[in-house]
Amino acid sequence: MLSAGGADVFLAFHRNLDFVRKFMKPLLIGELAPEEPSQDHSKNSQITEDFRALRKTAEDMNLFKSSHLFFLLYLAHIIVMESIAWFTIFYFGNGWIPTVITAFVLATSQAQAGWLQHDYGHLSVYKKSTWNHIAHKFMIGHLKGASANWWNHRHFQHHAKPNIFHKDPDVNMLHVFVLGKWQPIEYGKKKLKYLPYNHQHEYFFLIGPPLLIPLYFQYQIIMSMIVHRDWVDLAWAISYYARFFITYIPFYGVLGAIIFLNFIRFLESHWFVWVTQMNHIVMEIDQEPYRDWFSSQLVATCNVEQSFFNDWFSGHLNFQIEHHLFPTMPRHNLHKVAPLVRSLCAKHGIEYQQKPLLQALQDIIRSLRQSGQLWLDAYLHK
Repeated sequence: MLSAGGADVFLAFHRNLDFVRKFMKPLLIGELAPEEPSQDHSKNSQITEDFRALRKTAEDMNLFKSSHLFFLLYLAHIIVMESIAWFTIFYFGNGWIPTVITAFVLATSQAQAGWLQHDYGHLSVYKKSTWNHIAHKFMIGHLKGASANWWNHRHFQHHAKPNIFHKDPDVNMLHVFVLGKWQPIEYGKKKLKYLPYNHQHEYFFLIGPPLLIPLYFQYQIIMSMIVHRDWVDLAWAISYYARFFITYIPFYGVLGAIIFLNFIRFLESHWFVWVTQMNHIVMEIDQEPYRDWFSSQLVATCNVEQSFFNDWFSGHLNFQIEHHLFPTMPRHNLHKVAPLVRSLCAKHGIEYQQKPLLQALQDIIRSLRQSGQLWLDAYLHK
């Protein structure tokens, strides 16, 4: 039997509960007796009850129903950008100016394809999970050359335990950065100095946005598919590389096309890192506090103000709070549930953070600087 918090997590990630329960039922070994110790003791039952009522209201408002036209047009605008990129090189040649313009167009299409695969990965487009999974394979594999299974394994850990050390892979910085308040102080007390963390807000520009996708993610993805013998995802990824090289080797040659591809990923990586970190790295990052589902998402996420550009630029992840509370809700409905979430936060005295885009981006550097200073103080004085 799932705990109160576990039930909310389970409900958040699955569209067809009856189907999933068929696989869960054989795993049931019994129910926890009331007198037994539980990790739920610090969770607010009233918040949990109110959140479930809020979810029921969202369901009654049909906010979990997607607009297929929205996602079709979104895919179309990615295909248009891919076509414009090829036509630019075909018509104007492979000089520096057409090449740079084409690289920025393709980086834009890759970033937008990343947001689109995110929708299918969260099962937020079709009613049937199978259709979402098939479309996800195509979106992340053929459009981006990545692995759906690698993404699912990594991303759902992040959603279940956002900003929790040892549980959220997105805050596993491999000793390159120290985050939040607890980690830098612990590193400082233990005299751990893998890098000069008091300068991490500066070297972030050199090794963060430039290298995450073209180096770290690319290595992870390839190794994951090979080690786990994920031949289906590998075939989809190969179809992406085949399409790209068939398209651009005639203009640049083999080596030139490889360099061109990595330059595109270098550009896309900047976009991806700034957008994804502005919602999380500036929030509480700590060890497991065992909060209820609603509270745990609110302390780890923040929003960015809505505008047409912000919605497009971030793939609607400017509504990060609502997305984390309702991962299967189509992104075009997140703004509709936001007032309900704000009301629930106000009722229980929980901070609902929303800020302008530029401030959100600046806060990334501010947060890294503060964590680095905490490390230095602990390193020198504790």
